[in-house]
Amino acid sequence: MDHPLSALLAGPLAGLLLVLLLPAAFSRIIALTVAAAELAIALALIPQFNPARGLQFLEQANWIPSFGAQYLLGVDGMSLAFVLLTTAVCFLTLLLPTRDRAFYAWFLLLESAVLGSFVALDLLLFFFCFEIVLIPMYFLIAGYGGDRAPQAAMKFLIYTVLGSVVLLVGILALHHQHFLLTQQRTFSLAALMASPLPVEAQRWLFWAFFAGFAIKIPMFPFHTWLPDAHTEAPTAGSVVLAALLLKLGTYGLFRFSVPLFPDAARESAGIMAVLSLIAILYGAFVCLMQTDWKRLIAYSSISHMGFCTLGLFAFTPNALAGSLLQQVNHGLSSALLFLLVGAIYDRHGSRAIAKYGGLGRTMPVFGGIFLVAILSSMGMPPLNGFIGEVVLIQGVYPVSLWWAAGAVGGILLGAAYLLWLYQRTMLGETKPMGTVDLNPLEIAIMAPFVIAIFWIGLQPGPLLGWFAQPVNAILGSR
Repeated sequence: MDHPLSALLAGPLAGLLLVLLLPAAFSRIIALTVAAAELAIALALIPQFNPARGLQFLEQANWIPSFGAQYLLGVDGMSLAFVLLTTAVCFLTLLLPTRDRAFYAWFLLLESAVLGSFVALDLLLFFFCFEIVLIPMYFLIAGYGGDRAPQAAMKFLIYTVLGSVVLLVGILALHHQHFLLTQQRTFSLAALMASPLPVEAQRWLFWAFFAGFAIKIPMFPFHTWLPDAHTEAPTAGSVVLAALLLKLGTYGLFRFSVPLFPDAARESAGIMAVLSLIAILYGAFVCLMQTDWKRLIAYSSISHMGFCTLGLFAFTPNALAGSLLQQVNHGLSSALLFLLVGAIYDRHGSRAIAKYGGLGRTMPVFGGIFLVAILSSMGMPPLNGFIGEVVLIQGVYPVSLWWAAGAVGGILLGAAYLLWLYQRTMLGETKPMGTVDLNPLEIAIMAPFVIAIFWIGLQPGPLLGWFAQPVNAILGSR
C-alpha cells in the first residue's frame, strides 16, 4: 500500500459515510469490517518498520499553503505503538453488544481523529485531529451513558475545550515566533525544531502547550472531569477514554512540548515531578475510599498517568522508555478492567462494590481474568506492569531519591486498593447476585488483552526497542 497512514485516517471516515447512507441494520457489520481493516493495516506496518530509522511512512501534501499548514504524516516507534493500541482497542470494543447507527458513526469518527493525532507531524493538523476527538466522545458519553451522563459529558467538554483554546493560542504564537526568526510560515514539527526559540519565549509557550495536554491526561489539579466521565460513560466509552484519549495528553508532551521547548521543559522538571507525585499518591489514596467500581478504576488512572509524566520529566533514557511502556500497559490493563466492570453491570445493574462478594466462586472465568487485570495494574511479575515500573523507577532514581520513593509509595498504595477491591468482590461471602459467567463473546474480546499483558511482561524487548530512537531524539533535542 502506497499511503498506509492516509488509509488509516480515511478508512473510518469512509465507514462513517456508509453507516449513515446504508440501512441501519448494516451499521455494526460496517463498523466491525472497517475496524478490522484498520487493525490489519496497522499490523502490516510492522514488518516494514525499522526501529533505528526514526520517522517513517512519511506522507506530505499542501493543505493551506498561504498559512504554511501541510498534510504531513509519519510514525516512529512511539507513535506506531499507539497506532497499534488504537486499532486493536477500537476493533475489540466494537465487538461489544449491538448499538444503534449513531453510536457506530460517532465511534468511527473518534477512531479516525485519534489515529490522526498520533501520526500528524504538522502542529495545525495535529490540533485539528486532537480537537475533533472531543465531538464524538461528548456524544458517546451524553447519548449512551448513565443518568448523569449529559452533565458529565458537558464537564468533560468544558475542561478539554478550555485547555485546547490555550493550546491553539500557543500553536499560533509559535508559528508567529518562527516566522519572525526565519521569515517562513510553517507548522511542520521538524522545521520548528530546526529553529530553536530563545528561552524566554520557550517558557510561556511551554505552559500554553502544557495546559492543553495536562487537562487531557489529566494531571493534577485538572483531573476532576475524569471520574464523572468514566462513571457515566457506557462501557465502550470508558474503554476508549482510558486506553486511548488519556494517552493523547502524554503523547503531546513527548512529541511536541519537550522537543519544541527543551530548555523550558527542563527548567520546569521539578514542578512537573511534584504535580506527578501528587497525582500518583492522591489518586491512590482516593481509590481506597471508593465504593463504586468505575470510580475506583477512574481514580487509579489518575495515579497511573502520574507515573507516566514523572518518567518523562526525569529526562533519563530508562525513565522515558518506562513512561512510554507504562502508557501502553495502562491502555491494556485499564481497558480490560472497564470491560470487566461493564460485564458485571450488564448482569446486575449495579457498580456498588458492597453488593458483590464471592464472585470468584460463582464466576470463575471472570474471577481469573479480573485477577490478571488487577495484577497487571499492580505491576506484579511476570505481567506487563512489572517491567514498566522497574524500568521507569530505575530511570527516576538517579535523578532524585525522593521522586523514586514517592513512586514506590504509589505502587504500594496501588497494591492495597486493588487487592482490597479483589478481596471484597471475588472472595468472602457469596452474595445472591446470580452465577452467569462470561459468555464466549466476552471471553473473545478480553482474551487479546490478557495475551498482550503476558506477552509484554515476558518479552518487553521488542517494544522497548521501538522506543529507543524516539527517546534518544527527545533527550538530544536540547
